[in-house]
Amino acid sequence: MPSHAKLLLIGGGHAHVAVLADFIRRGLPCDDVVLLTPSEHLRYSGMVPGWIAGQYERDAGTVDVAALARRAGVNLLLSRCDAMDADAREVTTEAGETITFDIASIDTGGVGRAHSVLGDDPRILDVRPIDGFVDRLAAFEDAKRIAIIGGGAAGVELAFGLRNSKRFGGTPQVTLVTGKDGLLPSFSTSVRKRVLAHFIAQGIALIESDASIEAGELRAGVRSLEPIDAIIATLGSGAPEWPRAGGLQCDEAGFIATNGQLRSTSHENTFAVGDVASRQDAQVPHSGVHAVMAGPALAANLRRAEQGLPSREKYIPRPVSLYLLSTGTGSAILSYGPFAGQGRWVARLKHWIDNRWISQYAKLAKGS
Repeated sequence: MPSHAKLLLIGGGHAHVAVLADFIRRGLPCDDVVLLTPSEHLRYSGMVPGWIAGQYERDAGTVDVAALARRAGVNLLLSRCDAMDADAREVTTEAGETITFDIASIDTGGVGRAHSVLGDDPRILDVRPIDGFVDRLAAFEDAKRIAIIGGGAAGVELAFGLRNSKRFGGTPQVTLVTGKDGLLPSFSTSVRKRVLAHFIAQGIALIESDASIEAGELRAGVRSLEPIDAIIATLGSGAPEWPRAGGLQCDEAGFIATNGQLRSTSHENTFAVGDVASRQDAQVPHSGVHAVMAGPALAANLRRAEQGLPSREKYIPRPVSLYLLSTGTGSAILSYGPFAGQGRWVARLKHWIDNRWISQYAKLAKGS
């Protein structure tokens, strides 16, 4: 017999953590809420480079999702969503269990793209899914020559973190291969100049070419980068296959199409947010900051959906977002639209913001 949920939360991502917090503070929107997620904890990706560089303990950047679910009165099912039938309103878990639902909210994050973009190689380590990245990284602790593929903020921070880590065969040689779009293409020239100066000072190599695996070799354009011990891919999110296969309307890349109220454009009883979703009314990058900020609007719309009311809260992303890039040396670089700054004061600001975000959920989980 399939189990049933009036409200099914699929995935324990940043937005769903905010939804659980709302349920703790304001009570459940209905008496049958299920959270389907593979892990009891959410790892905050913004603190992973700091852990690598030795600034944080291993689990300092985790949120106890299981404890939040218990406090909220939400039933926790530890498994992944393997398939969905959006018309029949049911999902099948990785363990083979079927769950029917009245309303679904999807916040699973995206999937890794490394092998589809680069090719197959046992040295490849995709940062996605982030919840298991720290565990998978342990297999590469003897790496002395590391290539990071992807020139976005994640690749830059990992390059700094790994270069300053003592976990990887001493201080490893690090090469960042950005792709043809270059270093931090969506950031200001001032930020790029500051990052490049730190790369030069720290001895991090930068190659602005597309990477590929050919005949067992890592290449950047026509150039071989061998010998390389580890290839860490930060290539952005790919879309899982099951939303499109399950009948949800998706964009060309396979991400769930949503409107400004975070609602599926094809199924009014289904919501999606974060890296698994694609806003059709606005350009919203796949970034954790947007998933975090969208959480309150999602919680409000789920309450209205349970009451049979139309969604009212719209997540309107800010014109620019604040990014704080740790250099791994006790300093950090600030980016806010055209503005840039750097120094230890930026690192202290990043530490304060990151720890404030984590601690608010720790307090809720403990009932304080």
